[in-house]
Amino acid sequence: MSHQFYHSPVRVVSSSLFGTASEALYARIKKIKRKDVECQAFFRKVVKSPIFQVIMISTITSNAAFMVLGTDYSIMYRLFRLFEVSEIIFVSIYTCEFLMKVYVEPIKYWRDGYNILDVVIIFIILIPYALRKIKGRHYKFLHIADGIQSLRILKLISYSRGIRTLITAVGQTVYTVASVLTLLFVLMYIFAILGFCLFGMPEKGDLNNWGNLAAAFFTLFSLATVDGWTDLQEQLDQRKFTVSRAFTILFILLASFIFLNMFVGVMIMHTEDSIKKFQRELMVERHVTLMEEKQMILRRQQEEVNKLVNMQESGGKSFTEMVEEFKKTLRHTDPMVLDEFGTSLPFIDVYLSTLDNQDTTINKLQELYYEIANVLCLMLEDLPPREKSSHSSEFMI
Repeated sequence: MSHQFYHSPVRVVSSSLFGTASEALYARIKKIKRKDVECQAFFRKVVKSPIFQVIMISTITSNAAFMVLGTDYSIMYRLFRLFEVSEIIFVSIYTCEFLMKVYVEPIKYWRDGYNILDVVIIFIILIPYALRKIKGRHYKFLHIADGIQSLRILKLISYSRGIRTLITAVGQTVYTVASVLTLLFVLMYIFAILGFCLFGMPEKGDLNNWGNLAAAFFTLFSLATVDGWTDLQEQLDQRKFTVSRAFTILFILLASFIFLNMFVGVMIMHTEDSIKKFQRELMVERHVTLMEEKQMILRRQQEEVNKLVNMQESGGKSFTEMVEEFKKTLRHTDPMVLDEFGTSLPFIDVYLSTLDNQDTTINKLQELYYEIANVLCLMLEDLPPREKSSHSSEFMI
């Protein structure tokens, strides 16, 4: 009794009003039966077909190519009408893709982050048109709205599983990378203050590189990437700072050789894990596809056998004759369902080794037969002529 009394208030507290309302709304919507099931199935088949994916990939790459050509003002001026028509076509295709996917899966569509990215890109596409209508063609921030149109190429992510795998790997490294970057920032903070105190003196210090904390951070970033560090060190040597070389060497060892390599190592590890997971998913999908094809072939063969049985029951030829006629209709390209064990590599290895043993046994038997025949011939040669003729007649018989 006490155990039940203890858990009942926890259940009430943990359930929020918004969560309960959303679950109830989702359950009510899920119970609604659509009357356009056939049309929905048709559009689902179209959206998931390889032809549709090829069309969308071609459209996105063509749009990216037109945007590259649009950066040349001479080409933009000569082909202005073509760019306007192509823009209308691209926007129409993107809108049709969005409407078709929402029509097929009106609730599940919004649960996918890549679909949300597509919706955001569609809103980005509409921003320049809205600004031109509201603010006019000479609005000062209109060039920014035109510049962010390059984000359209991100629509390729939803059609490339390889890119999605890499993005997943990057997402999994967020916490580890954040820890590494935090340690790197702490290291740069310590060396920035130390460098400002050692080399940023107003009298004879290097004010351009170490005069304040912001300049010191930028200089340390150059040292961490090992980009132009010799020029920075040469400027310190000209001012005769005795500890400058030890300072530079120590920071490069810590920042570049330890922290940046640690950052790269973490990225490589998570990327390899994501690639292995992606390969396992592909193997599972291929296995499921093969099983579906096998079940379809077995179903078709069962239907053919049922037809033969029905024909036999209705009268006519025997079942064996019908099977022989059915064999004649088969071609060498027809698929054949094999047992899983018979198609595995260990079974094939054992089978080939068995064949080798059989060949060896047959060769030894042939050698034994030749020796027996040779011995019999020698025995016949040693016999007298009469016995030889009698034995040869017996062999003939």
